[in-house]
Parts: sequence; structure tokens; C-alpha cells
Amino acid sequence: MARDIIVFDFSLIRGMWETRVKKYIQRRKKEQQRVEQSALQKIKQEWSFMLECRQKGIPQSVYLNNGFVDTGLRILEKLEENSHLIRKFDSLEDVTREKDKYIFELYGEHIKEFPDSLREQTHLKEWHISNTQIHTIPAYIALFQELRVLELSQNLISQLPPEIGYLHNLKELNVSFNRLTCIPPELGNCENVEKMDFSGNLELTELPFELSNLKQVSFVDLSDNKFPTIPICILRMPNLEWLDLSSNNLKDLPEDIDRLNELKTLLLQKNMLKYLPWSLTNMPKLSMLIVSGDSLVEMPSALLETPSLKFISLRDSTVSADLNAEIKEERDSCRDLQQFEKEFMRAYIEDIVERETAPCYTTKISLSLHL
Repeated sequence: MARDIIVFDFSLIRGMWETRVKKYIQRRKKEQQRVEQSALQKIKQEWSFMLECRQKGIPQSVYLNNGFVDTGLRILEKLEENSHLIRKFDSLEDVTREKDKYIFELYGEHIKEFPDSLREQTHLKEWHISNTQIHTIPAYIALFQELRVLELSQNLISQLPPEIGYLHNLKELNVSFNRLTCIPPELGNCENVEKMDFSGNLELTELPFELSNLKQVSFVDLSDNKFPTIPICILRMPNLEWLDLSSNNLKDLPEDIDRLNELKTLLLQKNMLKYLPWSLTNMPKLSMLIVSGDSLVEMPSALLETPSLKFISLRDSTVSADLNAEIKEERDSCRDLQQFEKEFMRAYIEDIVERETAPCYTTKISLSLHL
């Protein structure tokens, strides 16, 4: 059986299809270019860019230029690169806000009493109350079991409530420059206290023996009061490192002052000391001792020969003594003078600590101008 075989030239067919494919690709490319250059595509791109910026919290002022969106900026790329810094900053802000929730602050000479809302905020860990007309501390302070810092400086407080003994987590107590005449023995129950400041109350003469229980105390400031001698409870604080008894009525020091083995700084200027006990030479960590040299007549020579001890003898000039006598006529002026002298001594001590050697004595001169 015979068959007719039709022979095709496949090279012609192949060429025809290749030509069609090329034309199709060219049309697609032109269409893509047209779409990319069209206003609709640009609007879509800008909206996508704006949406992503909003989601990441980027303000419009950053990516808008005269009212038009500048999509060429590398804002999102830079944001991605610095995302760890942003997260770190946010976490710091969160920590700050969280910390502020536990701090109560109250300042102003017009304030005479605590706000009623304070009673309900028993979660607080710090009280900072200063420069007010407040006279008393409420008994409900006993409810603040988480209190760590009680800063009550420069008010008109005349007494501390016995309920302060319930603050078992208290670390710092500052009641300086008030009108306290005594300290409640219940304070001895706050066995975690590390820092106490009773300076500038003018009338304090003793501390209760119960404060001997405070074995963690490292800082005590009793300056600008009327202590005739170092309280016994102070000598029973084994971790005490800083003791300020300047501007008191000290006439002598106890012979067993060397019980304070950890004491590093002892401030005794502006007292009535005439001699220093030999036991001061048995305090190996004592590195700063400041006294008033005007009335001092006897002291161990070993104090001057100890290389690790900076022994300073302050001498008041007759000019400053006359001015101080005039200023002390008014209580408010006296308080200002005390605060100024404390700031002066703080700066002076910082300077002495930084020096390799200390001066053998310093003459302190006060000047004032009357118009």
C-alpha cells in the first residue's frame, strides 16, 4: 500500500515562532515600563511606603518633602539597622517609668501637710520631701513596708513617730535641718539602715541606746547639734565608716573610740576639744581626721607621723568668728550658714582626698557684704 509523505521545512516554522516570541516579550516589556511609569503605580508605591512608616512610628515630617512622599529615602533600611538601639532606648524609658512609680516627691514652702492620696500608695519605696512647712510625719507611715529611702530634709518636723520602727527595709534616713529634739528608740528596729543624717537640728543632745542594734550603718552625720559626747550607740556600730560630729559641744572623746575598726573619716571641727586620746592611733583604717586647732592643746604625736592619715587642723579667723556671732542671732540665718559651711567642708574634703599630701592646718575666713 502506497503512502504519500509530506515533507515540511522545519527551519521555516522555527523562525516564525521565534519571531512571534520576540515580539511578545517586547510587548510585555513595554507594558511593564508603562505601568511602572504610570501615576497609579507611583501612588500605590507611595501608599505602601507611608503605611510601613506609620507602622514603625516614623513621623510624616521625616519622609514628606514639600507635601510629597520621598520614597527614595533609606529610612526603613536605617531603621532596621538601628532597631536594636531603638529597642534599648525604649527599654530604658520603660525602666525609668517603672522606677518613678515607686518614688514620691514633695517640695514647696507653701505645703503644710501630706496629700490624702499618699495613704493609699503603700507600694512606694522612696519618699523625698524637702523645703516644706510640714511639722509632723503621719502614723500611717508604718504601712509603707517597702520603703527604702526616707528623705525629709529642710522641713519643720519636730518629732518622728514611733511607727517608723516598722520600716524594716529602710536603708537611708535623712532628717537633717529640721527641729528634732529627740529620736524615737523604735528606730533601732530598722536593722537594715545603712545611712543616717540628723545634722542641723540644733537641739539634739543624745541618741537612744536602742540604735546599737543598727549593725549595718556605715554613715552617720550628727553635725550642728548639741552632743556633749559621742553617743554610746555610735560606738556599737561595727561597720561605721563616716562619722561627722562637727559643730557640737564635745569636750572630750571616749577612750574606747578605737572600737570603730572600720572608721575612715572622722570630722570633729568646731567643738571644744582640748586633747585627743591615744586610742585614735589604734584605728588602722582611719584616713581623714579634721579638728579645730584653736583650743586643742594636746594630741598624740603618732597622728602626725602616720602616712596613711590625713590630719587637718582648722583654725577660725577672728573675722569669721565675729561675723558668725552676728549671724547666729536669727535661726533662719543660722541654718543658711550651717548649710553653706557643710557645702564648703564637703568640697574641701573632696579636694583633700584627691591630694597626695594634706596641709598641716587651714585658716577658714568668712566674708560678707552689707549694702
